[in-house]
Amino acid sequence: MCGRFIQKSERRIITEEFYIGEFLNEVITSYNIAPGQKAGVIVNDGSNKYAQYQWGLVPSWAKDPAIGNRMINARVETLNEKPSFRAAFRNRRCLIPADGFYEWKKEGNYKVPYFIYQKSEKPFSLAGLWESWKNPDGITLYTFTIITTEANDLLRELHDRMPVIVPPEKREAWLSPADTDAASLSALLKSYDESALDFYEISRLVNSPQNNSPQCIVPVS
Repeated sequence: MCGRFIQKSERRIITEEFYIGEFLNEVITSYNIAPGQKAGVIVNDGSNKYAQYQWGLVPSWAKDPAIGNRMINARVETLNEKPSFRAAFRNRRCLIPADGFYEWKKEGNYKVPYFIYQKSEKPFSLAGLWESWKNPDGITLYTFTIITTEANDLLRELHDRMPVIVPPEKREAWLSPADTDAASLSALLKSYDESALDFYEISRLVNSPQNNSPQCIVPVS
């Protein structure tokens, strides 16, 4: 699964890496993004746009936005089957730029946190879906979920699932509003190249979303 991640790249890097045509909001900097919080996402309606959406998908037909608390992740195996994700999979795809994410490994009676990052230190792109939902007053809430798949060999010792990371050469195809073929879209969602990633143990400081500083990713000595 994916329950926490970080976004620390500045606007210039995000622009260059993801070919952003327009910023709808300021770039978020956070070392401990948790479900229910806002994060930067990239959507495409003809050109790439950066916006802030809330983590936890709320379908347009939902009666209660609290459903988003249970929809922070979407399994790649059932994207085209579950009503909660099917329409967004076809029509509302996004990328979530991330500089790393956290995973907890069970060791005895404890869960030990680890930080996973790209060796190149460039931000990678998590595959996501987005939705818009209106409350009775007509105010629109924009939300997203992160797609997960089976963990690659490197990360399997931490957890059996990992977020889908879309390689740079496949980002355009994933965001393209023109491609709605389920088979071709699913082909883009594979476990990421393990040789490009690495991880290390960090302190339990990250366990609380209230802790949000570079200290969250300092290796345990």
